[in-house]
Amino acid sequence: MNPVVEYLIAGLLLTGGAFTLIGAIGLARMPDFYTRLHAPTKATTVGVGAIIIASVAYASSQGAGIDTAEVLITVFLFMTAPVSANIMAKSAMHLDVKRMPETRGKPWDQ
Repeated sequence: MNPVVEYLIAGLLLTGGAFTLIGAIGLARMPDFYTRLHAPTKATTVGVGAIIIASVAYASSQGAGIDTAEVLITVFLFMTAPVSANIMAKSAMHLDVKRMPETRGKPWDQ
């Protein structure tokens, strides 16, 4: 395999692992629901996306071509994670879920 492709795949895997770890730590350590929702939605989406892109790059470099299932998983992940987080945040706002005083609320609450 080409060394450039190997470094690209290794970089994507390390980046994906780091973002996924940061998202998991953010989920465990953030103080309220809204910030706990934000950390894994953003960081883990990027992390898992980088890992799947590394998988596509590896399969392509081995001559297997681009697998449509992996591409569809990536597209589905990038489309559904932000939408579901938005729906959960709006539901929490309507249910009046408490937030930390440092967490900014609605602009009219300020």
